[in-house]
Amino acid sequence: MFTFFLIFLNILLYFLISYDYHNILGLNIFFFHGAYWQLLSTMFIHGNFTHLILNMIVLFQFGRILETYLGSLRFALLYLGGGLLCSLLSAFYVYFDFVYFRTSINLVGASGAICVLMGFYSFIDKSSTKGLIVAVLLMSFVPLFMGINVAWYGHIFGFICGYILAKLKR
Repeated sequence: MFTFFLIFLNILLYFLISYDYHNILGLNIFFFHGAYWQLLSTMFIHGNFTHLILNMIVLFQFGRILETYLGSLRFALLYLGGGLLCSLLSAFYVYFDFVYFRTSINLVGASGAICVLMGFYSFIDKSSTKGLIVAVLLMSFVPLFMGINVAWYGHIFGFICGYILAKLKR
C-alpha cells in the first residue's frame, strides 16, 4: 500500500511543482547552506515525464515485492531512510564536485531510493545480484555516453546502502 502511495505522491508532485522550484527542492550545493530539506525533497521531484515514469515502473516492481516481504512500516523506513542516506552520500559528491571542479549539480529523482530497494532485494535473492548490479551500472553509465546527465553516484550509493541494510537486517 505504501508503494502505491509513493507512486501517487511522485506523480502528483510532478504535476503540481513547477520546474522553477527544482533548484530549491533538488539536492545541490544549497544543502550546505541550510537547505536540509533537500535530502528528502529530491526524492519526490523529477526532471521530465520519462524520468518520472521509468522511476515509477521500477518502484512499482521492487516496492510491491519488498513491501510484501517487510510489511508497510518497515518498507517505508527502508525507502525513506535508505533514500535519505543515499541523498546524504550524494550531497558529499555534490560538494566535492563543486569545490574541485566548480560545477553546480542539482539532483532530482527517486532513483537513489529505488536503488536502495534494488540493493536490498539483491541481498535477499542471491540469484538476482549479478543481474541487478549490471542493471544499476547500465542505467548509471549508458546515459552518460549518450550525453544525458545522470546521478550515477546516487545509483551506486543507493544500491550499496540497500545491500548493506539488508545484510544488517539479517
